[in-house]
Amino acid sequence: MVRCGGAALRRYGNFIDDLRLYVRGGTGGMGYPRLGGEGGRGGDVWFVAQERSTLKSMKARYPKKRFVAGTGANSSLKALKGEKGKDCEVHVPPGISVLDDDGKKIGELNGAGERFLAARGGLGGSLATNFLPCKGQRRIVHLDLKLIADVGLVGFPNAGKSSLLSKISQAKPEIANYAFTTIQPELGKIMYEDFKQILVADLPGLIEGAHKNKGRGHKFLKHVERTKHLLLVVDVAGFQLSNKTQFRTAFETVLLLTKELELYNEELLTKPALLAINKMDLPCAKDNLNELMKQLQNPEDFLHLLEEEAIPENTIDFRDIIPISTYSGEGIEELKACVRRSLDEEAEQENEEYRKKKLSLLHSSGEQMNKG
Repeated sequence: MVRCGGAALRRYGNFIDDLRLYVRGGTGGMGYPRLGGEGGRGGDVWFVAQERSTLKSMKARYPKKRFVAGTGANSSLKALKGEKGKDCEVHVPPGISVLDDDGKKIGELNGAGERFLAARGGLGGSLATNFLPCKGQRRIVHLDLKLIADVGLVGFPNAGKSSLLSKISQAKPEIANYAFTTIQPELGKIMYEDFKQILVADLPGLIEGAHKNKGRGHKFLKHVERTKHLLLVVDVAGFQLSNKTQFRTAFETVLLLTKELELYNEELLTKPALLAINKMDLPCAKDNLNELMKQLQNPEDFLHLLEEEAIPENTIDFRDIIPISTYSGEGIEELKACVRRSLDEEAEQENEEYRKKKLSLLHSSGEQMNKG
């Protein structure tokens, strides 16, 4: 049973990645004092992860976001033990963290079919409660969505991330020659001839200071946390947000992106990463590329080019560096092949570690049985 109340949300365009909900378990049923009958327990409120579910569709379907489970049945002459109230199941998208009203994480649902008990139903009336029912658990919770994707595109505005997504997938993000074209995360799938699919997330462009939440930095950086691989996209000619900001070369751009990721969550730098150097169709692109490759081979020799506070503690060791042009199509097929190879290698490594762990457990268990 779903009833209605208040709601709050964060959105970028039509994209919603946070909802504030009211949930309440059902009240228990009345006991039957004369015969010692026990009322049924109230129903529970469950969050259930379901593919194709979105927070936007939740808001549209239940605009007031109030979820209340059913009341337990009263004890009676026909049924001394009352039936449990009906559970309320709320379908949520995979990739959800459940937070209490103080911002503390109390659960998460990463895969389809996973369940989280959001509010427990109250006990039915019994001798212990003087046959009076208990009310169900009630609380305010936040659903915080972090996109789950194989690859996350990371870059400063106008680096060509949206153009790249449109080239490698069927996604149709907004593309224009000004800085902030992507104002909401976009998802696209790379489709391969053998029907392999890789999910790519284009995240809105970062700016210097994103880790401090400048330019909605936290809202976008959080989506990088659940991507398996990072694909940094930089303009080979460099980047300048506006006439009032400093021009950054391609090498400085790579370091600054690294610094923003590091300051937000240093664990992001442990993810496998690739680097796409875009706009190779521009004049002087090859000269700029040669200079960049020289700097990336020995980055410590060129750190003096940045202000001290902008230098990252660690640099990213890119698995592949691929020059591309989303305008001419140069390097796009090579990039798709590199992305797949990197993901396949990582999956094989994880499988190998899993096999070793399983063998080790079997070996330990065999030794214990022999001792016994």
